[in-house]
Amino acid sequence: MTSFRILLGTLAVALAGNAGAAEYGQFQADKSSLTFVSKQMGVPIDGRFRKFAVSVAFDPARPTAASARLDLDLASIDAASQDANDEVVGKSWFHVKVFPTATFVSSAVRPLGGDKYELAGKLTIKGKSQDLTAPFTFRQDGVNGVFDGAFVLKRLDFAVGDGVWSDVSTVANEVQIKFHIVAAPSAVRK
Repeated sequence: MTSFRILLGTLAVALAGNAGAAEYGQFQADKSSLTFVSKQMGVPIDGRFRKFAVSVAFDPARPTAASARLDLDLASIDAASQDANDEVVGKSWFHVKVFPTATFVSSAVRPLGGDKYELAGKLTIKGKSQDLTAPFTFRQDGVNGVFDGAFVLKRLDFAVGDGVWSDVSTVANEVQIKFHIVAAPSAVRK
């Protein structure tokens, strides 16, 4: 199965009843989402990716020791219409025949205070890698850890939408990415 590992994912440790602290790392794909908003001729277009996987280890007591990897199946895009879906998997956009996945690998997590953190790492799309920083929040929801964040990526930095599509007056360069990652505890410490 082809996965696009892109950004994000950081999972956390929080109290797990009386058992001690839990480390979150079991990705819950059915409860997670990776969405985007792009603009075409100034009109916002909502979309999402249906297939992605996240590997994460996060302990809020030791956030700087966290790690995350996101693999995204680029062909799983839902860009609001079948015509758009067919176009963006082609050579000018994602070129999924040659570059089926996008990947994000973390290099650092920095606490910002309270439930806020910042994730840094490398995002690779179409063989081009760029440094990326994304703020996120962590909260516990029952036994699960929930990570929510957003960032803006510039598609032309990755040659996404090149050629005639590189005209940013038609399709904006900035794409807002939002992630909602849910993970179950993978370990409990006493």
